[in-house]
Amino acid sequence: MSDDRNDDPGSDLTDVLASVGARLRSLRTGKGQTLADLAEVTGISVSTLSRLESGKRKATLELLVPLARVHQVPLDDLVRSRVERDPRVKDRPFERHGATIIPLTNEPGPHQAFKMILHGGQGEPHPHLNIHVGREWLYVLKGKLRLVLGRHDIVMSSGEAAEFDTSTLHWFGNADDEEVEIIVLFSGEGERFHVRARPPVTKGR
Repeated sequence: MSDDRNDDPGSDLTDVLASVGARLRSLRTGKGQTLADLAEVTGISVSTLSRLESGKRKATLELLVPLARVHQVPLDDLVRSRVERDPRVKDRPFERHGATIIPLTNEPGPHQAFKMILHGGQGEPHPHLNIHVGREWLYVLKGKLRLVLGRHDIVMSSGEAAEFDTSTLHWFGNADDEEVEIIVLFSGEGERFHVRARPPVTKGR
């Protein structure tokens, strides 16, 4: 005997719409935004946003399109089904800035994680420093990592971690000619600057 609930498309739609509010709340709080902040940039009232997040207001395209634009996520991602999927991250490694970058997160959003393999022979005596909005967290798995952060110029060994505000001028790379492996968490603009952006002439990260 089949389960009628599984054959009812209306039930599936209800489940999908019910998940939208929680997804919207997660995106907003992940960026440190208040409902008032979001209301200001979308033109949607605070009360409507609150009811939408709590599931008391039906999600419509009129509401979801500006929210998807502000959160910089595909509209499909906001209304995706809660059907369980393979949790493994399957994005392929790619090359940027002379490094192999391995994505460690599936979900789009304000926080992204990567494993980076910085190949040897790329130490820079005078690196090009970056500055942008966000925070970064680094953990050294193997080798020696040089981190330049404002007035600090330090060498980190395996097992050491660092966290910093990226509104401070910064750069990280090989401390010597040996390969370095690190885990990096980016928030804000960090992922765009360190992973997607074209490398500057000086090959700074």
